[in-house]
Amino acid sequence: MRVIICGAGQVGYHIARQLIRENHEVTLIDKDPELIQKINDSLDAKAVLGHASHPSVLDRAGAQDADMLIAVTYSDEVNMIACQVAHTLFNVPSKIARIRHRNYLLEEWKHLYRHDHLPIDVIISPEIEVAEAILRRLHVPGAMDMIPFADDRIRVLAIRCDEDCPLVNLPLSVIESRTEDTPMRILGTVHEDRFTMPRPDLIVSPGDTAYVVTHQKFTRQALTHFGHEEHEARRIIIVGGGNVGLYITQALEREDPHIRIKLIESNKSRAEEIVERLDRAIVIHGSGLDRDILAECGIESTETMIAVTNDDKVNILASLLAKRSGCKHSITLVNNFSYISLLGNLGVDIAVNPRETTVSGILQHVRRGKIRGVHSILDGAAEILEAEAVATSSLVGQPISALQLPKSIQIGALLRGDEFILPRGDTIIQEKDRVVMIATAESIKRVEKFFSVSLEFF
Repeated sequence: MRVIICGAGQVGYHIARQLIRENHEVTLIDKDPELIQKINDSLDAKAVLGHASHPSVLDRAGAQDADMLIAVTYSDEVNMIACQVAHTLFNVPSKIARIRHRNYLLEEWKHLYRHDHLPIDVIISPEIEVAEAILRRLHVPGAMDMIPFADDRIRVLAIRCDEDCPLVNLPLSVIESRTEDTPMRILGTVHEDRFTMPRPDLIVSPGDTAYVVTHQKFTRQALTHFGHEEHEARRIIIVGGGNVGLYITQALEREDPHIRIKLIESNKSRAEEIVERLDRAIVIHGSGLDRDILAECGIESTETMIAVTNDDKVNILASLLAKRSGCKHSITLVNNFSYISLLGNLGVDIAVNPRETTVSGILQHVRRGKIRGVHSILDGAAEILEAEAVATSSLVGQPISALQLPKSIQIGALLRGDEFILPRGDTIIQEKDRVVMIATAESIKRVEKFFSVSLEFF
C-alpha cells in the first residue's frame, strides 16, 4: 500500500515507522527542513519538503498513485485542504485527517465532511481520544487502561502487578489454574519496557503490566484476582479547563449527578467561559500547583486528581503534589513519551499519552480486511486487534491447533453472537465470529490477510 503522511511530527513519524515495518511504501511531507532531515536519516521513507496542502507538493509526493493520505499536521485547515486536494486532483481513495478544534467537530456541522463537500473519510480528534481514554480509566478503577472491543462486550485490561499482587512470581500456567473461576486470559506482559507474548512458563514479576482479556461483566472479578479492589471515584479534581478537561467534566456531569467535580483553571477568562458551559461542577480560578487552592478544593479527601493542562511539567507536579496532600489516585496527561517510564517510580498512577491514543485510532483505519479495532502497545511493539472472521479466511472451519499459528500471534477471545469464548486448541472459529487477538509488529500483515475477503488480498 502506498501511503502519504502529511506532517512529520510525533504522530506522523510514528505512524510512518509502524507502516514501514510492515513493508508499506511511505512518503512524508513537512515544511520543516529539520524534520525532513530526521526522516532521511532514520526512516526508509521518501521525504518531501513543502506545504502539505499545495497541489504541486502532493504531486511530488506521488499522490496520483497513493492508496491513502493521512493528514496529521499541526493545522486543522491544512489537514482539511490536503484531503480536499488529494480527492479532487488526485482521486486518492482513502483520506484521514486529524482535527483538533472542537468547533469543527460539533454535531450540527457534521454534513461538512460529506464527499460532495469536504471529502474526509475518517476524522481523528486527539483531544476527544485522550478524554475518552481518561474516562475509561475512571470507570474501571484499578486498571491502568481499559480497551473496549466488540461494542464493549470484550475488554482488555492493562493491570499493574504490585508487590502484594496475589499472582506475582507465578508462571502463566499456575495463574490460569488459580483464576479458572473467571473467564479471563493474559495476552502478554510488559516488563522493564519490553513486551513479552504469553507462554506457559512466563513469570509475572512485581512491577509488570499484564494485558488481560475478559468479558465486560467479569471486569471486576479479573481485577480482584490481581489484588485491585478500588471503587469508582465520587470526588474528583480536574486541573486544566481546556478542551480535554471540559469534555471530561461535561461527560461526568451527564453520566452521574452524584459525582462531585472541582475544576481548576489558571486562565481567568477561560474559567469564566467554562462556568457557563457546566451544570454542577465548581470552577476555581487558580493554579493546580498552589497548595492553598488544592486545600480549598479538599484535596485530602479527593479520590482522583486528573491533570490535563497543556504543560507536562505542570501535570506531573500537580499530580505528585496531590498525592502528597492525601489524594488517593492520579491520572496525568503527558505529551513527552520519554517521561512516561519515569512516572511510576515517582508516584504518578496513570499516564495518558496523546500520541499513543491518536496512533492507535489511525491504525484502526489503516488496517486492511475486517479489522474493527486496534490498540498499539509499547510504541508499536505489539498490537491488540479485533476482527470479524470472513468465510474465505484460513482461520475459519478448522481447530485452532491445526492452524499452526506462529508464537508471535495469539488468539485471545471470541464473541459468537452473545457467547463469550476463551478459545482452546480444539475451538473452531466460525464465520462472523468477532476475534480479539494479539500480534507482534512483524506479524501484523499476516493478521490482515487472515481477515481479508478474497478481493482484498495483497
